[in-house]
Amino acid sequence: MGIKFGTDGWRAIISQDFTFDNLKIVSQAVSDHFVGAGLKPAPTFVIGYDWRFLSEKYAELAAEVLAGNGIKVLLSDRAVPTPLVSFAIKNKKLSGGLMLSASHNPPYYNGLKIKAPYAGTADEGITKSVEALLAKNPVQSMEFKKGVESGMIVLSDLRKDYLKFAKSYIDLKYLKNAKINMLVDCMHGVGDGYIPEILKGTKIKITQMRTGRDTLFGGVNPEPIPKNLEATFLAMKDKKAKYDICIVNDGDADRIGAVIPGGKFMGAGQIMALLLLHFIEDRKWKGGVVKTVSNTTLIDLICKKYNLKMYETPVGFKYICRLMLDKDILIGGEESGGIGVKGYMPERDGMLPGVLLVEMMAYRKKSILQIIKDIEKEYGAFRYQRIDMDYADDKKKKLMELLKTNPPQEVCGKLVKEVKSFDGHKFIMNDNSWLILRLSGTEPILRIYAEASSNKIAKEYLEFGKNLALSM
Repeated sequence: MGIKFGTDGWRAIISQDFTFDNLKIVSQAVSDHFVGAGLKPAPTFVIGYDWRFLSEKYAELAAEVLAGNGIKVLLSDRAVPTPLVSFAIKNKKLSGGLMLSASHNPPYYNGLKIKAPYAGTADEGITKSVEALLAKNPVQSMEFKKGVESGMIVLSDLRKDYLKFAKSYIDLKYLKNAKINMLVDCMHGVGDGYIPEILKGTKIKITQMRTGRDTLFGGVNPEPIPKNLEATFLAMKDKKAKYDICIVNDGDADRIGAVIPGGKFMGAGQIMALLLLHFIEDRKWKGGVVKTVSNTTLIDLICKKYNLKMYETPVGFKYICRLMLDKDILIGGEESGGIGVKGYMPERDGMLPGVLLVEMMAYRKKSILQIIKDIEKEYGAFRYQRIDMDYADDKKKKLMELLKTNPPQEVCGKLVKEVKSFDGHKFIMNDNSWLILRLSGTEPILRIYAEASSNKIAKEYLEFGKNLALSM
């Protein structure tokens, strides 16, 4: 069947493995898991979908299977960002949810994300159970029209409650009269229109780019990383436009990146560090902090200064989610763009953190460039780089084994002081710069990450990692 769950759901190439039949099989397995869990009254699920090719049809098919198994379905009445599905679970106290989306993957992918009753990414206990139930039982399905007529499938507006919450979370006292000129790059994803709606009623000027549905996403992967943001960089270099900041969201708007004046990229790690300082210094909040192994060392230094408990996890928001459920967490995030915040839900959101970044600028009455300058003056500069490379399956195991048994003693002339191997292999140098090689959990690629005091050194680390991989 070619069905396997990765770090966040099942993703596959449309018509190759992501087919109508396979989706029905997965939906039946999801039904078997949750109905088998003995939930009483009968489970109620929410289903959302994005703008990818056939997503609305896939969502309809999933709804038919769940309804056929006695699960009531609240089916979104339009394409929506992934965070709205999780928020509906929390807000309406539902049994779980499904999101039809392949997130930031290439346009020829689609996918299915399972959201658990706790309003976050399904953990391995759920996904392994679903995998074990694949094709164990025949698919039960209820024709869509009959499902609607019987009340088992209810078309629902997921937008209204989310926007109401988002507006209550931000501090309009500071934002209302802030004179900020903001650009939002939607990357042809379903985040289109949400940030302007959240900030409605303020004096913030908002311009959106790459709006509307395009199942090819303008010819790039809808992931907010530099190689996909050429048009965004040009817009932020436009001296006539005078944009103060650009917020970028991925295809299903649960990831964030930013571009600052002059066309320089600001990744999610740096955004998370800034928001951490905003929560501590401006909002006077407290709590623990969670970051994935590939996130910036700047977060470690901030936690050390303010004596905050910091947790480090493998890549995957499901690990962050678990800690947000079990501990008092102020903020948690991945370098790949997922950030979750206190007082919300144990889930990532690409839109709300973007508004909070602008809120920080309004609180401090400073440009984003000045805020970054102040932070680098105190903590130092941290420059992050990443490359993704296709890597043959027969080499993957050999490379990971080599890095485990015979790790490099130095990287680009710098001694390795520590190695972390709980997700790929991370080599930390004496000056706290680092290099990571790890296999993606959602795509057939090798990811190489680096952070150093300059882009030049970080790029040299990447080249070292690349050569190491190619030597196999």
